[in-house]
Amino acid sequence: MSGRNTMKAPFISEDRRKELLFFQERNGLSFSDIALLHNAFIHSSYANESKAGVKDNERLEFLGDSVLSVVVSDWLYSNLSVNEGELTRIRSLVVSEDALHEVALKLGLDRLLLIGHGEELTGGRTKKAILADCTEALFAAVYLDMGFEAARALILANLLPQLEDAIGNRSRKDYKTELQEYVQKRYKKVPVYTMTGSKGPEHDQTFYYTVTVNNVTYGPAEGHNRKDAEQNVARLAIQEIGFSS
Repeated sequence: MSGRNTMKAPFISEDRRKELLFFQERNGLSFSDIALLHNAFIHSSYANESKAGVKDNERLEFLGDSVLSVVVSDWLYSNLSVNEGELTRIRSLVVSEDALHEVALKLGLDRLLLIGHGEELTGGRTKKAILADCTEALFAAVYLDMGFEAARALILANLLPQLEDAIGNRSRKDYKTELQEYVQKRYKKVPVYTMTGSKGPEHDQTFYYTVTVNNVTYGPAEGHNRKDAEQNVARLAIQEIGFSS
């Protein structure tokens, strides 16, 4: 079986190494392979502009998404006695782009992120999707280098406020459910969501959705994935209709 990380170790400048070491010390981390931590902060736009065969963080992001889901699911299962639907609702809020963006800013990932010149000029360093993906990549890097328990500790240390908010229903509402309950009760119908377009590269797309309620169409609203776009247009419809649950 081949090793998990077979790519050639990247060059890391002394200044960059100091930044990564400071980040570790501040967050109680201790990487044996600092190149893995470095890789977690490399956006695809930076890798594409590099002439040195730099690898981006997308593989780490893929793994980190699963590690995050397992940690949050295990915590919810162990600490809450509610049905599957409620567990799923809470988990979706905690692992959402908004929640991970908050974690990224809390940890200062925006300052360590390496992005391409064009992405920098268009505000990529502050984009929620890019920072959320970087957060997942960091979780994966910790998991690969330091093990599951270290990844679990880092995730829970930074996501417990979101977990508590979601459990206490103080977090971002599930606007789709709120709109559907209203429409079913009032019109005996369900809202109809339609994707009207998308733009951007595959790794950083923006989706546009409308929602039709009783033959009236609201939107479009945008999101960096289909679920967020649907939530945003549902919120827009609720505001325009003028009701609250």
